[in-house]
Amino acid sequence: MNIDKKKPLLQLTVGEFLDLQKASATEKKYEYGLKGLAKMLGCSRSKASVIKSSGILDDAIVQNGNLIIIDKDKAMQLLTQNKK
Repeated sequence: MNIDKKKPLLQLTVGEFLDLQKASATEKKYEYGLKGLAKMLGCSRSKASVIKSSGILDDAIVQNGNLIIIDKDKAMQLLTQNKK
């Protein structure tokens, strides 16, 4: 993607504009709740609950009451470190 940075936005082609959007879009870094953890790990919600309760992901999880926020990158790093 070689777009002249001095080119006015109104002069971009549709393709150039879409390329810029794709380049600036970042992947979602967080999952929420047991459902999000299960989706991230590709398992059932009950298995996600067991994994969360094991303590392996404690450094990647912030919980306040029923609200659970999981840092995806940190969780995957912790899971790979704790392979048996």
